[in-house]
Formats: sequence, C-alpha cells, structure tokens
Amino acid sequence: MTQNIMIVGVGGQGSLLASKLLGRLMMNAGLDVKVSEVHGMSQRGGSVVTYVRAGEKVYSPIIDVGEADYIVSFEILEAARNLKYLAPNGRIVTNTQQVAPMPVITGEAQCPENLAEKIAAAGAEIDAFDALSLAEQAGSSKAVNIVLMGRLSRYLGIGEAEWLKALEETVPPKFLEINKKAFMLGRNAT
Repeated sequence: MTQNIMIVGVGGQGSLLASKLLGRLMMNAGLDVKVSEVHGMSQRGGSVVTYVRAGEKVYSPIIDVGEADYIVSFEILEAARNLKYLAPNGRIVTNTQQVAPMPVITGEAQCPENLAEKIAAAGAEIDAFDALSLAEQAGSSKAVNIVLMGRLSRYLGIGEAEWLKALEETVPPKFLEINKKAFMLGRNAT
C-alpha cells in the first residue's frame, strides 16, 4: 500500500526539510520513495506544496485530488485550500496559526474564521493544534515543521527511534537538539 503525504504551507516555513525527513524515514523503512519538487512561490511567501509518496513501488511523486492520506499543513488556511486532495479516510495535521495572504494584508479580503471547525464539518479528520508555541518552547519558531512531523509520527505506525534516526541523518548537527526537542513536543502534545 502506498502512503501519500502532502506538505502544504507558505514559502520559508521549512517544507523542504520536512519532506526530506519523511523521505529519509520511508527509505530507512525499506520503501520506494518519491518526493516532488516544491511547487509554488517558495521564495516569496506564496503557497508551497510538496508531495511525499512511499510504498513497495512508487512510479510518480504526484498526488491527485482525493488521494492524500495525510495533509500536513504549516498554517490552517493552506489546509483549507488543499482539502480537495484529502482521501476519504485521510487526516489533516495542521498548525492553527494563520498567515495572512496578500489580499488580507492589502485590505481587499478578510481571513476566514473557524477554519478547523469548517474543515471538520466538511467531513475531514483534523488534528489542529498550536505548533508555533511548541516550536518556540523547543527553542526556535522555525521548528514548526519538525513539531508537525512529530505530530504526524503518531499516525504513521513507524517507531520513535526510527524517526529520531532519520532526524539525525537529515538535520545539520548544530540544529539537531532543538529539532529533536521540537519533534518530541509535537509527538507528545495532548
């Protein structure tokens, strides 16, 4: 069975590191892995989507509408935007933080409210929590991506030791301790 995981967010939030971590984890588990390039305006704060697919044999990194087993979202508006990609029994793991898009910043639009409730009302399983606070508790607001990977680890059925090994193989040594702490905070948060 192939696992399809979408990572969505805004440029500069660390989706590339998160997808590398997932790819390494799945390769270490003996699976065939395909990781897409980053789609979107990653350098300009625009929407970014990365696909990670893993299974016995994977032929393409692309995840189509209705195929994502998991959507990991660095901010909740991106989770709502990409909801159509979620498979019928899929799950969204999302940070509750909202990053205002340009139309909101310029006053042309307003940010939607109660997005977690609206996503759940649409029939999606959603695990929404304040990943930013946990990242700050770990020592860096930039560790939201790894907090979210920690939370995702609760669902994938791959043990904590395997995740930590993949983290050690992916994260530069000078950032490893903060990222391990961020991972554990995400994994163990209630």
